[in-house]
Amino acid sequence: MTESKITIHLPDVESTMKLGSTLASFFRERKTQIPLFMNGDLGSGKTTLVRAMVESLPGAQNAEVSSPSFNILNIYPTTPQVNHFDLYRLEGQIPDDEFFDLLNNKKTLTVVEWIQYLRVDFWPDSALLFTWIPAASGRTIELTLHGSTTSLFEELASHLKSFQQLPLNTCS
Repeated sequence: MTESKITIHLPDVESTMKLGSTLASFFRERKTQIPLFMNGDLGSGKTTLVRAMVESLPGAQNAEVSSPSFNILNIYPTTPQVNHFDLYRLEGQIPDDEFFDLLNNKKTLTVVEWIQYLRVDFWPDSALLFTWIPAASGRTIELTLHGSTTSLFEELASHLKSFQQLPLNTCS
C-alpha cells in the first residue's frame, strides 16, 4: 500500500473555504472518485471544508450543506453527487449497507467525517484522509493518500500547488 502526504496550513476560515473550492475544481474534472475521509476535533473545520466544496460544484443551488451529525447522511444533488456522512453517533458500530454501497460508488464523491470511528479494515482500497492538526494559529491539514492511486496523488499535489494562498509541503 502506497502512502503519500501533503501538509497545508490554513491561517483562517477564508483559506479553508478556498481550499474547499480548489478541491471541488479538482474532483469535478474526474470521471471516477475516491472517498474523502475527515479526521479532526469538534469545530476543526471539517464541515466548513465540505460546505465550500459542495458550494463550488454545479448544482450547488439545490444543496443546503449542514453537518449530518443527527441524520448521519446528507446527499447533495451536485455534479458529481456528494454523499456526506458523519460517523460521530456511530462510534463503535458498523454502518449499514447503504454506507458501504455509497462509499464504493466511484461515480459519486463520498465525504466521511469522524472517520476514526470506522475500523481501517472497512476502508476501501483507496481513500484521501484529511487530518486536522492543532496549530498555534489557524489550522493545519495533513492530506494522506491511502492506496495505490499514486497518479491521483500526483495530480492533486500539482493542482494544490496552484493554490497560492497556502504553503504546500509534499513528502512520500
